[in-house]
Amino acid sequence: MHGARGDAYGPGRGFGFGPPGAGVWEAMDQLRSAFEKRGGPTRMGRGDVRAAVLALLAERPMHGYQVIREIEERSAGAWRPSAGSVYPTLQLLADEGLIQAEEAGGRKTYSLTEAGRAEADEAADRPAPWLGTGERGTSPYSALPRAGIDLAQAAAQVHRSGSPEQVQQAIGVLDEARRRLYAILAQD
Repeated sequence: MHGARGDAYGPGRGFGFGPPGAGVWEAMDQLRSAFEKRGGPTRMGRGDVRAAVLALLAERPMHGYQVIREIEERSAGAWRPSAGSVYPTLQLLADEGLIQAEEAGGRKTYSLTEAGRAEADEAADRPAPWLGTGERGTSPYSALPRAGIDLAQAAAQVHRSGSPEQVQQAIGVLDEARRRLYAILAQD
């Protein structure tokens, strides 16, 4: 029975066979894997985490989770240090007298000491560690995968929660976006 709910192409189905919405998630996974490098996220050395923490705390006091998020955002998702690398680095910097912790509301906020500010100032002329080399950092190539994944997630949300009319509108938007992207490539 074509078009019935049990049909792979009927209402409530994804882009193919499987449970409702499965095609959307499969498309997101394909998009994500098309942009990811083999081996997963970029791993940085201990010195890079240290330099990044000092650079960020030179801007303003932060807690550990803020440090992790800032590095991830500034590297356009190319580098997300783990808590297992950031918190020991914060402890080491505190032991060295370069940062101090102040506890407020059950959360430690770290700031530079005078010695820490001097070390951060020394490194200020070097590129930020989250910029690295190649395509990471502020390169427009690193923002494209994130934008594609964000778009796929928005499409999946419309698929799950939207009315049939909203789904049709979203299809039109995505078709137009695809045409415009190909038009960019067609330019001389």
